[in-house]
Amino acid sequence: MYRYDEFDAAFVRERTAQFADQVRRRISGELSEDQFRPLRLMNGLYLQLHAYMLRIAVPYGTLSSRQMRMLAHIARTYDRGYGHFTTRQNIQFNWPKLKDVPAILADLASVDMHAIQTSGNCIRNITTDQFAGAAADEIIDPRPVAEILRQWSSLHPEFSYLPRKFKIAMAGSPNDRAAIRFHDIGLQAVANPNGEIGWEVWVGGGLGRTPMIGKMINGFVPHEHLLAYLESILRVYNRYGRRDNKYKARIKILVHEEGLETIKGQVEAEFAEIRGGVLTLPQEELDRIGAYFAPPPFENLPATKIDVAREKILDTAYGEWLENNITSHRVPGYASVTISLKPIGKPPGDATDAQIDAVADLAERYSFDELRVTHEQNLVLPHVRISDLRAIYDALVAAELADGNAGLITDMICCPGLDYCALANARSIPVAQSISERFARMERQKEIGELKIKISGCINACGHHHVGHIGILGVEKKGGELYQITLGGDATENAAVGKILGPGFEAEDVPDAIERLVDAYIARREGPQETFISAVRRLGEAPFKEALYGAAERAA
Repeated sequence: MYRYDEFDAAFVRERTAQFADQVRRRISGELSEDQFRPLRLMNGLYLQLHAYMLRIAVPYGTLSSRQMRMLAHIARTYDRGYGHFTTRQNIQFNWPKLKDVPAILADLASVDMHAIQTSGNCIRNITTDQFAGAAADEIIDPRPVAEILRQWSSLHPEFSYLPRKFKIAMAGSPNDRAAIRFHDIGLQAVANPNGEIGWEVWVGGGLGRTPMIGKMINGFVPHEHLLAYLESILRVYNRYGRRDNKYKARIKILVHEEGLETIKGQVEAEFAEIRGGVLTLPQEELDRIGAYFAPPPFENLPATKIDVAREKILDTAYGEWLENNITSHRVPGYASVTISLKPIGKPPGDATDAQIDAVADLAERYSFDELRVTHEQNLVLPHVRISDLRAIYDALVAAELADGNAGLITDMICCPGLDYCALANARSIPVAQSISERFARMERQKEIGELKIKISGCINACGHHHVGHIGILGVEKKGGELYQITLGGDATENAAVGKILGPGFEAEDVPDAIERLVDAYIARREGPQETFISAVRRLGEAPFKEALYGAAERAA
């Protein structure tokens, strides 16, 4: 795991001191809110509906137990005893007092953390696969390259004031678990015919009011030239991206309006000028950063097959947890554990200070002092011995974090919505809670199988509703809240944007609507092995639209 060098530590300390003075001047009245706004946003501080919100960066989703315990300390000391893990692999605190923010940032700096570039028109926190370095299907661990990109993008003098925010995601395996096709730049590890590993580069993806699937701009960029190639893309975007209309300012609009080939020509021209220059990564630097991410000292254990059927007989809940929350590891005798932050009836993505401490303890004891935040708002212990799974489960039961629902219908993505966010049109958390309670029975969840529901409280799509197998979007209509339902979205390598099925529903009617969609799937699937999204692709939207709207739709 990467540790800040002297430069990192110095610039975070300096930024913390600088912002402490800016906060002092805001509180004293020397700075107005309009003057303070760009300064606070540069430090991840938002003004929400009821209070400030601080968003803390978790680069490529990786944390140590020491860092995790600091998050628990912040929740306990400066907030209301909990934090909210987001789809950007970050954590948000929703109730800090302005006067306390400098102390929070100082505490974060003491454990190599900060909130820089978690907001503003800059390159945001770089995200990746939550199983990076552990996944059995991985071509390469993307985190060393992600760390190099973090260093390159931090306070980049040319890209600190882009036309709009800019997001980069990386996947080290052919199975995309980082939604790379829905980012401004997506990077997928690939091997060329000579067996050399490099990066497939996708550009122009994104969600929001104009969801678009990214387009491949280059099929193979070697490690040593990746910085130069990304710099070329950012230069073209910074030069031509629109600044007159924030709704058309993202690179996806530039690619769409100018065409991929035009943008590619401009990028290649830039690349030809800077390739081989100061942005070329020497192998010794790649090796130096890579050494921080060396595999932990795994034991030489025999390959172990988990007998889920037997465990279900002995302890049903434990067996279900094993079946749904355990992922194969590349090293025999080990597994990765997904810790669900989606307990039935609770706000998705939230964790209390005690729960955060409990997960830190588990990471330190059982996972080589390492844990991950996922873009689906869960946590992961990446490297655990299979023989320790029962002990981990028992500890999670005590912490009320043992739900075995990863990937099932109650494992929903959900933004904070109108309960917190000043941009939202509708609440999302109560809708998620109602759906969770409706499908609480594990027997029902298992009957349905894998189904990803994603909920946003506004068109900005922080809940990724566009790429949910079932997406739910809260909208305002005549002063009330309605919820549109989309179908067929997919954030994986089979990228797809969901389609709106018809008129919106009142909040209290949404669980019934979801149940009708689920029943339509179960009635028409080709056996339990056919997943919900596979059935939607085979059947099309018609039977699901019929299930939702019935005779009224036929009459229309």
